[in-house]
Amino acid sequence: MAVKIRLKRLGKVRVPQYRIVVVDSRKKRDGKVIEEIGKYHPKEDPSYIDVVSERAQYWLGVGAQPTEAVEAILKVTGDWQTYKGLPGTEGTLKVKEPKRSKLDIFNEALAEAHGSGSSDAVTKKATTKKADKADKAEKTEEPKTEETPEVAAGQTPEDATVEAEAAETKSEA
Repeated sequence: MAVKIRLKRLGKVRVPQYRIVVVDSRKKRDGKVIEEIGKYHPKEDPSYIDVVSERAQYWLGVGAQPTEAVEAILKVTGDWQTYKGLPGTEGTLKVKEPKRSKLDIFNEALAEAHGSGSSDAVTKKATTKKADKADKAEKTEEPKTEETPEVAAGQTPEDATVEAEAAETKSEA
């Protein structure tokens, strides 16, 4: 059986996305495949290429023939050089810059608006969480009004507390 490594087309009209697949050469372009070993999205900038190197090396080793397009992709990822034993096993794969977080973008805009570059904004979630914790702490720390001793005329609250504690110990005994 002649095995090929080729592209299987997916996606919408004018937005192609491909899977790099291992397939019998007599099958249809988008027919049943033996194994999917990667992805290729040419419309992204830079193009998204993801190849499972271990599986590509295996299939090349057992005699699967890549198409011209797949061979070019394997050269970019460095898998073709590794298979052939050529120097420069590194490919020329370009990686997309990681996305900036929304908080960083917000902090930069805030710094520009206020003219100071060192101030960091506090997110709404953080402030609400802190406020919720403070409210819970206040609720748990409030003394019970039933247990507080009553203050007689001309008596300080500390004296009333001492007298109430003394009365409790007498009643327990």
